[in-house]
Amino acid sequence: MAYNSYYARKIHSLLGVIPIGFFLIEHFLSNYESVNGNAAFTKQVEWLHHLPFLFFLELFLVWLPLLYHGIYGLYMTYQSQINVGRYGYYRNWMYTLQRVTGVITFIFIVWHVAQTRLQVALGNVAYEDLGKLMVDVFANPVSLTLYIIAIVAASFHFANGMWLFLAQWGITVGPRAQRISSVVWMVFFVVFALVGILAALGFRDPDFFTKGV
Repeated sequence: MAYNSYYARKIHSLLGVIPIGFFLIEHFLSNYESVNGNAAFTKQVEWLHHLPFLFFLELFLVWLPLLYHGIYGLYMTYQSQINVGRYGYYRNWMYTLQRVTGVITFIFIVWHVAQTRLQVALGNVAYEDLGKLMVDVFANPVSLTLYIIAIVAASFHFANGMWLFLAQWGITVGPRAQRISSVVWMVFFVVFALVGILAALGFRDPDFFTKGV
């Protein structure tokens, strides 16, 4: 049982970086085109939509890895013992935040996919109109707030997950290397979350539909 758990956790860790981590970076950067207006955002969406073998790329590089990582992550959270009240040291807090942000991120992904990608797949929204859809979503202050919370949670989960990945896979060995890695990935977390928030706010720009036209 312990043998199987070891490899299940290794696969969970690896999928969090490759391909999910790469996908998350691409998704944030693609959405950041919103700051350049609807034309730039739609151009980026069209480029992604016309990738060859898109269905299989999404299935094997996004949805199946996300499903495994998310469900096994929920199982790990269920099995974990949150005890920051008794042991309030730094790494214990980071472990707790990793579990909490993982749950928030998983719920958000289900909501976000249902709101966007699923609507395109069902033919309710044309992919060319995703910019307008997101403008409508972010016009609601509650939706904007929930998105920002999720963006921060996903950014932290990925950044701290990278610290864990490097430590668990023997890449950062020793306290000094792990301290440096911690600083690097916390700086990344702040910058990455800022990119995601700016992307969300880009859809609230009054000139969103006229920029670049």
